[in-house]
Amino acid sequence: MFMNTLLSLNNKKFIFFSVSLFFIFTFTTENLFGQYKFEYGFSLGTMNYEGDIGSGASILNNKTSKSNPTASFHIGYIPAEFITLRASATLGAIQASDSWLVGTSPSIVAKKTRDQHFKSSILELALLAEIYPTVLFSNNPSEVKGKFRPYLLLGFGGFHFNPKGLYLSPDGTEQWIDLKPLRTEGQGMPNHPDRKEYSLNQTNIPFGIGLKYFISYRLSIGFEMLNRKTKTDYLDDVSTRYIDNQDFYTFFGLTSPIAPIAAQMANKPAFKNGGNHSSGYDVGELRGSPKYNDYYYSSTIKVTYRFGANTGTESILRSKSGATGCPKNIF
Repeated sequence: MFMNTLLSLNNKKFIFFSVSLFFIFTFTTENLFGQYKFEYGFSLGTMNYEGDIGSGASILNNKTSKSNPTASFHIGYIPAEFITLRASATLGAIQASDSWLVGTSPSIVAKKTRDQHFKSSILELALLAEIYPTVLFSNNPSEVKGKFRPYLLLGFGGFHFNPKGLYLSPDGTEQWIDLKPLRTEGQGMPNHPDRKEYSLNQTNIPFGIGLKYFISYRLSIGFEMLNRKTKTDYLDDVSTRYIDNQDFYTFFGLTSPIAPIAAQMANKPAFKNGGNHSSGYDVGELRGSPKYNDYYYSSTIKVTYRFGANTGTESILRSKSGATGCPKNIF
């Protein structure tokens, strides 16, 4: 019910709801810091995309996916040393272009001819579990100072995106425009009943790995790689096959200013060829591949600070660590 409400909101309401939820969570848990172990932290890094635009030699290696900055803030609850439950808010962006491909293979030439591109901001809320497997083999899990802790990540999230494309107007000027309202593959058109409109609010499954180093009992720094499996193939507004350019005029109207914009953004080769379809990109030809959904991922440096630790236990651990000359286990 919660996620259905979250995903039904439009862009501005989604942002307002996300920020409000975050601060409500922050202030309502403030009085618990003295009773339980909590943490807060922030991350900075880069965000990338994998999908129909461009290509890579392997997974997470899309040579035409431009790295964009991303930032995240989280609040976590630590029920035990081997697991942390966290709620996070992340802001980032993704971007790719066929024109950035390099090479002369048939597949690369075909994509460069297709000439699709996009950019989109990403606003994400997620609940994740950090699982520390090495803690299960530790004699004293609570003694964290000076130790490395590798961990696994798994969770559930919701995010907002909005793909944009660079439109070339008749007067030669360029501007970034929203692609979803253009229905570039016939989404929601009566003569394409199989092409459903996609939502700009989607769910994802984040999963990944991380490594944390405890500078002190409370302060740690780490590196994290987090992938997001999504349920949409339209992060880039590209998924299936070309439609007839005339369909845009039929749907939007012969005198509509939207129709020629949609025709250009949907079929770049046709537009560059005076409005005639280029060879290989006729009606029904593949514009993208609906076989796999798009996804995005991030690589970040994270700083975390713990609250609500038992100060008596912490003092005992400090005394024990300083009272012996035995080497310490770094994990």
